[in-house]
Amino acid sequence: MVVTLDSRREAALQVVAEKFIAQHRGDAVKALKEMIVLNGHLQERLDAVERGRRATR
Repeated sequence: MVVTLDSRREAALQVVAEKFIAQHRGDAVKALKEMIVLNGHLQERLDAVERGRRATR
């Protein structure tokens, strides 16, 4: 999926990304790996909620 952002959102995303990388002592690869893991956990939770909604229908 390709996401298109306007310049305001792109600038805001850049600030967040820079802060996240800074939390990992400037290691962008380490930050990316953590973000992938965090997104995986979030996706699992969203999938569980969706399964719960389907079960109650």
